[in-house]
Amino acid sequence: MQGQEGSAAVMPPAVPVLSILRKRADFLRASRARRQGTAGFLLQARRRDASEGIDPSTLRIGYTCSKKLGNAVIRNRAKRRLRAIARDVLPDHGRPGWDYVLVGRPDATVARDYTAMRADLLRALEKIHAGAG
Repeated sequence: MQGQEGSAAVMPPAVPVLSILRKRADFLRASRARRQGTAGFLLQARRRDASEGIDPSTLRIGYTCSKKLGNAVIRNRAKRRLRAIARDVLPDHGRPGWDYVLVGRPDATVARDYTAMRADLLRALEKIHAGAG
């Protein structure tokens, strides 16, 4: 090709790898760490230790919706909504090496407007990371 000799290829910015929290111990560690409440959910977050043996470029996310939210249909709807906002926001605004848990709130997680929940997550992440130094 003409005109591209010596020009370096532009690589897109690296997107952190998202993985799902599955072990109870990981959820318990997050529950003892930083937390930020919003109208639609509670965000729990913690920076992982290097000694845990998990890739530091990985960003992990978990979801919790208890029976306080309602029956199985309501809980699953709430988790789908939490997964959607996490997929939308965390790749750009989450930090690699951190674990995040989104906890659903009764009535609010299912009924709150999606754009408001997205704004809640952005604001909660800013507050969590502002105190992290």
